[in-house]
Amino acid sequence: MKTYSLGEFEEIVLLTVGVLYDEAYGVAIKDTIEERAKRKVSVGALQSALKRLEKKGYLESREGEANAQRGGKPKRYYTITAFGKLALQQNRDIRNTLWESIPKLALDFKFS
Repeated sequence: MKTYSLGEFEEIVLLTVGVLYDEAYGVAIKDTIEERAKRKVSVGALQSALKRLEKKGYLESREGEANAQRGGKPKRYYTITAFGKLALQQNRDIRNTLWESIPKLALDFKFS
């Protein structure tokens, strides 16, 4: 079986693109990650991850309409590819298998 590797941040970015669906562009992705994951995201780190995911074939991008509000520059929208979906499914399956394999006692902590 072919493996589709994803780093933690790449997985979060890919999942966020899925959440945003047709509205997945840089600022929206950044804002959604910061809101939902409660972590700061630099524009540079996000752009690097988006480029890596596109290079791996997990994302595709397209340019939207240019508008005056953005100085005539169009937004770049991202969508998950079939390979991206496989990567997400494989990561989820691996995590679920690991979670299910942890003995109950191993996570039975008592906090004082």
